[in-house]
Amino acid sequence: MSEAQVENARTDDAKVRPIPVARRIDAGPVGESQRIASLDVLRGFAVLGILVVNIQSFSMISAAYMNPTATGDLNGTNYWVWLVSHVLVEQKFIAIFSMLFGAGIVLMADRREAAGRSPAAAHYRRMAVLLVIGLAHGYLLWEGDILCAYAICGLVVYLFRRRRPGVLIALGLAGVAVASAISLFFGWSMAFWPAESITALQHEWAPTQEMIQQEVAAYRGGWFEQMSYRAPITFFFQTLVFITDVFWWASGMMLLGMALFKLGVLSAARSDRFYVTLIVLAVGVGLPMVLYGVHQNFAAGWEAGHGFFLGRQYNCWASILVSLGWVSAVMLVCRHNLLAWLTRRLAAVGRMALSNYLLQTVICTTIFYGHGLGLFGSVERPGQIAIVLAVLALQLVLSPIWLGFFRFGPVEWLWRAATYMHLPAMRRT
Repeated sequence: MSEAQVENARTDDAKVRPIPVARRIDAGPVGESQRIASLDVLRGFAVLGILVVNIQSFSMISAAYMNPTATGDLNGTNYWVWLVSHVLVEQKFIAIFSMLFGAGIVLMADRREAAGRSPAAAHYRRMAVLLVIGLAHGYLLWEGDILCAYAICGLVVYLFRRRRPGVLIALGLAGVAVASAISLFFGWSMAFWPAESITALQHEWAPTQEMIQQEVAAYRGGWFEQMSYRAPITFFFQTLVFITDVFWWASGMMLLGMALFKLGVLSAARSDRFYVTLIVLAVGVGLPMVLYGVHQNFAAGWEAGHGFFLGRQYNCWASILVSLGWVSAVMLVCRHNLLAWLTRRLAAVGRMALSNYLLQTVICTTIFYGHGLGLFGSVERPGQIAIVLAVLALQLVLSPIWLGFFRFGPVEWLWRAATYMHLPAMRRT
């Protein structure tokens, strides 16, 4: 996962540079010449980056997503691939994705209000369609879906879109703090849990060999065998996990994204010094905090209670700083028109981020699940990264080609049609 935001800004194919907000305001859906280039580049960067983490869920038992020792082999190259992915990517790119989702809410609402139209109906239709897409994605294809959570969070954070940046930042950090406090409370309360609940948690964190074999057999089976395993997990994620964790964290990051958009951070409008400062904080504070959390987890022997509740707190908070470091690096590239060959392709990926996010699921489930090659549980972490690089290269190539013939990604077209209640022209003239 999906560590999805998904379609709110476009870039033209010329130069990748920030476009002043005043030039983006008009009456209808956002046109190509009205896109903020840096948003598209950053969105493409995020949607590609989250696959580095999501590949674990596609290819390995569910416990391995949080507990890298659950599969038994965390040595040599497997260790280094996990460590680099965890320190630099895990929770950082989904944080960027969530911030962009919040920024997109403000962008769409501002545009419609400037055109004299109420944004509420379009926004709620937009979230309703995203919810349906997310439910289908989660139950029919992959339990790691994030779109359903985004749709519900989007209904709530929309109400705060007019708040000042300082208020949005405070509310966003408060949301993350609530998620953190709930997790710590559960960890503290374990002393009062019945024995069977503790055993269930331990098995979820470090499943027995029999449980591992059952999960591998389910995902190497046909679609119906997968459904018997996937549906309960998806329901659990979309209920208890969402209520106690995802809602607070994702909403908090969306509110931070609203603030950053209003402050010009996501449109490459701040100074080089500003972005360099954020990078220094990411490297000097954020990364050491993540590494300390890794050290603490190993010191605790990757024990279930510690890992589930306390051990993840370091990365939870540090991911905010590290994600801002990634954002700043991308903004500097956009500000100075560096790597134009790459940023144009990233912008194309970002313009059809929802389609690319779902395409990653289709490709990876075909590779790992039983209706395809059935490689689930048999590809180690270096092989997973090789597959990630191949998928990312494919999307960097295909996205500009598609947009050379069509104005939108296929799912973006559907989403836009339902939001604005008319069928926009798909093919380029």
